[in-house]
Amino acid sequence: MKLNQVIAIEKGVKSRVYSEISETHKLCQKPELFAGFSKVYEPLNSEGEKLPPEFKKVQFKVGDILKSTAKSMTELFDITAAKDWGNMRAVADVKVGDTVMISQAPVTYLLFLEKQLTDIKTFVDKLPELDEASDWERDPVSGAYKTPTVETHRTKKDVRVIEKFKPTVEHPGQADIIQVDVLAGYWKKTDMSGAIAKTAKLEIAERVEALIKAVKFAREEANGVDAVRGDVGEKIFNYIGF
Repeated sequence: MKLNQVIAIEKGVKSRVYSEISETHKLCQKPELFAGFSKVYEPLNSEGEKLPPEFKKVQFKVGDILKSTAKSMTELFDITAAKDWGNMRAVADVKVGDTVMISQAPVTYLLFLEKQLTDIKTFVDKLPELDEASDWERDPVSGAYKTPTVETHRTKKDVRVIEKFKPTVEHPGQADIIQVDVLAGYWKKTDMSGAIAKTAKLEIAERVEALIKAVKFAREEANGVDAVRGDVGEKIFNYIGF
């Protein structure tokens, strides 16, 4: 079998064998299932009372239990050996285009790398972006981005007295006090940002995605190695005596 075929069935084999061994273990905790007897009654003479024989059949034998256990465990030992020995030889290059990023990477490392790169992709997707409604340029001093300076005026309230009637000998004068907006100065505003440009963010995300695909291709290639099933389980249980 190929290594990818072994990996595909290993989980099912483990689950089935562990279930069988668990049931066998429970069975072995019931000694009455391994016990039996046979009773035949013989009267003292031919006129004596006749009684039917009694018996209890032995339902399970340890020898049979050991053989079935050895069979199940041998399958598990051998499928796991095939996977682990296959993993020792399962290597492939991680290539983006014609560039080899990682040479002869083991399949176990490729699995790790794929997970990490997927997390990095999620991280990049959440990076804050520059507001595309504004024009940005990098500030060589701060390293951040900045917009062109925008000038706006600032006003303040000024009190003015408006004379309505001049005073005379007979009547006092009359005036109103009002507030008016007058120019006080100018604001010169430059927006700053430490975010990333959307185009740059997309380029990073595309490169990460290209690496993820390259790692997946390498993993599939590495998992295509032949996985030789050995006689590990048979040797072990022959030695144990099952």
